Amino acid sequence: MRGKSCLGQTQPEQGAKPPYPGVDIVRSVLSNMKTPVYLLDITLPSQLRIDGHPSVYTGRGTSFEDCSHWCLAGVPDTWNEILYAALLGN
Repeated sequence: MRGKSCLGQTQPEQGAKPPYPGVDIVRSVLSNMKTPVYLLDITLPSQLRIDGHPSVYTGRGTSFEDCSHWCLAGVPDTWNEILYAALLGN
């Protein structure tokens, strides 16, 4: 399967994209659960940072981009801040 290339993207995206179809399904399921579950939704801050994937700086131009790893400091730090705020109840 060929993924979308973000090679050469060095700036964050401007504005949000529509949520993936699965996001609405997950939110619906979680809201109907007997035991409350908190969804730590990191979709928006993650999708805005197309420049945050280390593979965009390798210059190799692979047929897919490694979207499971991020440059530090950056997106993972934002995830940690969101988690920390959620744990503190903010």
